[in-house]
Amino acid sequence: MRIAVAGGTGTVGRHVSRTAREAGHDVVVLSRASGANVLTGEGVTEALTGADAVIDVTSIMTLSEKKARDFFETGTRTLLAAGAQVGVAHHVALSIVGIDGIDTAYYAAKLAQERAVAAGAIPHTIVRAAQFHEFAGQVLAQIAGPFAVAPRTLMRPVAAREVAAHVVRVAEAGPVGRAQDLVGPRDETLVDVARRQLAFDGIRRRVLDVKLPDAYGRGLASGALRGGPDALQGAITFDEWLRSPDHTRG
Repeated sequence: MRIAVAGGTGTVGRHVSRTAREAGHDVVVLSRASGANVLTGEGVTEALTGADAVIDVTSIMTLSEKKARDFFETGTRTLLAAGAQVGVAHHVALSIVGIDGIDTAYYAAKLAQERAVAAGAIPHTIVRAAQFHEFAGQVLAQIAGPFAVAPRTLMRPVAAREVAAHVVRVAEAGPVGRAQDLVGPRDETLVDVARRQLAFDGIRRRVLDVKLPDAYGRGLASGALRGGPDALQGAITFDEWLRSPDHTRG
């Protein structure tokens, strides 16, 4: 089958593209570098022509609800319109576990994206996954210097490569509306995995655990992002991921 991957060069997208190719699929990567821009629409219809499924794993690094909402809603509208025009049969969107009660900041934007996908004309599947193991490094990279701040977050992180394999299986199976959630094998806290990553990388830096006072902060600390008991569980622990080729030392 022909699979178009929006965001196919990103943290999870590169794994999706590779996994789909290894499974024998014809893969088209949508990215600005390939000439397909989901925000402007440039090259998107051409890229989706002949595709049986679209996997949307685009992302943006921001805590601004407005910026995130504009990004996800615009990209989703573009992909759905182009996909409907050329006859795409299955639209798959990657989202985040446990965000229903955290309708603010970045998570509000992901919920808005889910609603847009569900309201679209293309049969769809929404796939929710826990934070990737790579998330700790992204947080550490936001502030330079001897200190880093980790919002108090109860999480169950999962390897991006396992998320990719799950998403590709979902695309192969056909639209079901909502797929089974995927979480990692162990309960973790963001501050602890960030400290372990720095220690593994040989970097001396202090990480401060800060409980944010707003609704977003309460949601992070609530444990909702660990998912529910019915979620599928990945096999790769955070420490195993640190020792794998997927982790680049900071």
